[in-house]
Amino acid sequence: MLKLLSIPAVLAALSGAAMALQGTLNSQLSQKSSLLSSTLIVHILGSIIALGAVVIWKVPLSSHKWNQIPWYLYLGGVLSVAIIALVAVSISKIGVCNATTAIILGQVGMAVLIDHFGLFGVQKISWNPWQLLGLLLFAGGAKLLFR
Repeated sequence: MLKLLSIPAVLAALSGAAMALQGTLNSQLSQKSSLLSSTLIVHILGSIIALGAVVIWKVPLSSHKWNQIPWYLYLGGVLSVAIIALVAVSISKIGVCNATTAIILGQVGMAVLIDHFGLFGVQKISWNPWQLLGLLLFAGGAKLLFR
């Protein structure tokens, strides 16, 4: 129970809340403009904020050995564009609750696989029968949330 109330868990929950809000805002923005143009604008604004943070906190970008980092670790940028677009579309079609429920189910399912196989260099944490039962119960709960 302590892990659930730990600072990292609370921060993760806040991140989830921000993601639901972000998806809603992006969906509304894309309906008032277009999916691709709103995705571009959102990423430009995010890049400006990130650049501002790098400048304010004086993060030394040149001290990193960017060319020695595995290429696939840069795919987060590609996935970010896909996620913004897919979330905006799904929320506009099935609503915030249904889309967020499906998103979380997809996240947890992928997280179990990443942990179990230790993908992308993360610590390998094998699943156990309780986690699989939890995932099944979570999927059942998700089904109850779908309207």
